Amino acid sequence: MHEIDIEGLDEATLMALHGRIVERLHFLHQQKTAAALREIKIGSGVMFEGPDGRTIRGIVIRRNRKTVTVHTDDEKHWNVSPSLLTLVGRHGLDGEVSKDGRVVPFAKPGTR
Repeated sequence: MHEIDIEGLDEATLMALHGRIVERLHFLHQQKTAAALREIKIGSGVMFEGPDGRTIRGIVIRRNRKTVTVHTDDEKHWNVSPSLLTLVGRHGLDGEVSKDGRVVPFAKPGTR
């Protein structure tokens, strides 16, 4: 990595540089999220790491601009950044998405 000398910069220049860095990081994050979102479809089987470090598996039931809602095997819903998801093999509901791609049918609890 390049060594950047900031010692000679005044406060106004450092504040301007900070603003540009934050803007660039935000842009890169948006690109990463958009790229991940293009790969994820409603009904896709996914997995991600939960806050406690365990692997959580489920299916995508909703896609938003910034998050994806995942219905997990233990009947919970998680809103997760698409960049944190890993696509997995076919899930039990893959292929059962409605024609408009917006609704995923679910079995009633206890009938799986």
